[in-house]
Amino acid sequence: MKRCFQVATAAMVLAAHAAHPQPLPNQPVARLDLGRYMGQWHEIAHLPLVFQRQCVSDVTAEYTATEDGQIRVRNACRTRDGSLDTAIGVARTVRPGPEGALQVRFAPDCLSWLPWAWADYWVVEIDPGYQWAVVGSPSRRYLWILSRSPDMTRAQFEAIRSRATLRGYALGELRVDAPLR
Repeated sequence: MKRCFQVATAAMVLAAHAAHPQPLPNQPVARLDLGRYMGQWHEIAHLPLVFQRQCVSDVTAEYTATEDGQIRVRNACRTRDGSLDTAIGVARTVRPGPEGALQVRFAPDCLSWLPWAWADYWVVEIDPGYQWAVVGSPSRRYLWILSRSPDMTRAQFEAIRSRATLRGYALGELRVDAPLR
């Protein structure tokens, strides 16, 4: 009888955890191989931002290592009239801190000394094969789902979306920018 009670209790605990998944921490990944992160990424989805309001399709981000140890960031997208809109910025690692904690700046170099010129860019999740990434921020106001390919399976997208919700991101306004297959 005691054994039966223990098994029933364990089953109820497991069922409760399955029904109410535990929150995930909203923090940068501890390990990020910047060399593997370099290259082009396609935006699959994002939370709306004022500086992306003109973008309607083909949103990409390209990261390139620079000689001074920073990262050149080139964001591009198609606008309503079909033209290509591009923004060039720079990213840097935040030390000390987890490897996934970066900051980005699109303001001119002469303003780089101002703290508000830099924005937090946290890689909060990365595929072991560096085929997709989730980028967020401490405030949870910014979120991008990125992929090496211009589309993503619906199952993969939904799994990433679910984990982002568990990290505390409000995804009611999440904008999907790429095909889900």
